[in-house]
Amino acid sequence: MKYTLRQLQVFLAVARHQNIGLAAQELNLSQSACSTALKEFEARYKIQLFDRSAKRVRLNTLGSTLRPKAEQLLLQAQAFENELSQHENKQELRVGASLTIGNYLAFNYLAKYSQLYPEVKVDIVVGSSPEIVEKVLNFEVDIGLIEAEFKHKELELQHWQPDNMLIFCSPQHPLADKGILKDKDILNSSWILREPGSAHRQTFDKAMAGLLAKLTIRAELTHNEAIKNAVKSGLGLGCLSEIAIADEIKLGVLKVLKPNKRSMSRSFNIIKHRYAQAKVAGEQWLQLCLETKGQNGR
Repeated sequence: MKYTLRQLQVFLAVARHQNIGLAAQELNLSQSACSTALKEFEARYKIQLFDRSAKRVRLNTLGSTLRPKAEQLLLQAQAFENELSQHENKQELRVGASLTIGNYLAFNYLAKYSQLYPEVKVDIVVGSSPEIVEKVLNFEVDIGLIEAEFKHKELELQHWQPDNMLIFCSPQHPLADKGILKDKDILNSSWILREPGSAHRQTFDKAMAGLLAKLTIRAELTHNEAIKNAVKSGLGLGCLSEIAIADEIKLGVLKVLKPNKRSMSRSFNIIKHRYAQAKVAGEQWLQLCLETKGQNGR
């Protein structure tokens, strides 16, 4: 394309005013700059659009023929710019949350964030911690909230808030009144656990070092609710984040058991891609998360 939008503006302004000086004032250009732009426009196509005299310029036949098309083209360009400007101030944020964080924390933070920044559109994607890590690495989400500590050269990881995993059973389970579990109790029980590779399972396996090979694992499930329902039915012991079973513990439909000298404390973490373009909306989300950590977003 040989012409510029500025040259179209000059052509049309001169056509309206029939005077280069007045056209220059309208466009906030010097008279020489306006005249030069018009001459370059004509020279690029080896045409003449105006009849010129010492005191004025007047559209010739070719200029009059092209003027309506130029007007239409410039209007379309201005409409396109207006469309772009409408989106200029709209911010979007994509947040990935692991299953436990997504189900029990993320939407509390979303509600608070939306009150503070209603102009930002936030999409929350929920998946396993490995899935969220993959989405951050692929630039599919801007921020990841995960339950595990993943190390990758392209990831920036920040500890967010502490979490504890708890062993639990139904009130009718033979160990319900035991309180403290010994290793023999752990080995003599059936277990309903999260799937291998999940953040829950990594923490559990680490805590049960030395016993894993002898554990009786009755089921490995991908959803916390399925595990809780299986445990309520008396199928075995479960192990999930304390925030995932808090309501059931309060209601007395599940009971917490403590493994002797086996800690299952961990940290929820925030991850970002090291080379992702920084977003104001993302920094605002991080600030909210860090200011209200431990408060469930409230």
